[in-house]
Amino acid sequence: MNKDTMVLFTRNGMGDAPAELRQKLATIFLNLMDKDTPPGVIAFYGEGVKLACEGSPVLDQLRSLSAHGATLVICQTCLEFYGLRDKARVGTVGGMGDIVAAMGSADKVISV
Repeated sequence: MNKDTMVLFTRNGMGDAPAELRQKLATIFLNLMDKDTPPGVIAFYGEGVKLACEGSPVLDQLRSLSAHGATLVICQTCLEFYGLRDKARVGTVGGMGDIVAAMGSADKVISV
């Protein structure tokens, strides 16, 4: 991937599978991302915000990607809907406008 790529997490994990498998797949996916060339933006909305919150199995991977230059954007409306506003542990809480702006700036948007 590269800085012109945006990755969207819309689920608490990846795919349409039981929760444990979705989270395992997200862990593997994030571990395999090249830390030297992470995506420019990783955004979380819908149930995807849960990946950026306390208790998520991928917090270490997200912190590492952020440290290597990826911008993490978490949907405020979604956090509030799930009662997680104070549980976000990585990234920046933003609005849907921030996510849309990042999409508009990206050369490629990948939804996982």
